[in-house]
Amino acid sequence: MANKVEISINELLMIANQIIQDHKDYVEGMRATSVTEKDGVLIFKGEYFLDEDGLPTAKTTAVFNMFKFLAHKLSPEFTLSTLLV
Repeated sequence: MANKVEISINELLMIANQIIQDHKDYVEGMRATSVTEKDGVLIFKGEYFLDEDGLPTAKTTAVFNMFKFLAHKLSPEFTLSTLLV
C-alpha cells in the first residue's frame, strides 16, 4: 500500500497496545515495548514469558501470535516516522 500514514514509534506503540488489550487472546502482562520496520513490515517486540531456563511457555506462543497479528494488521496502514521526536 503506497499511502501509509507516517507515525512515531510512541504513537504506534499506543495503538498496538490498545489493540492487544482489546483482543480476545490478550494475556495479562502482554504488551509491545518496541517496534522497528524492515522492508515495510513493522516488527513488534516485548516480554515473551520464557520460563526460568529461558524456554518458551504457552504464553510465549500467545505473544508471538499477537505480535504477528499486529504486523499483519498495522504494516499496511503505517510506516515509522523518520523524524527524531
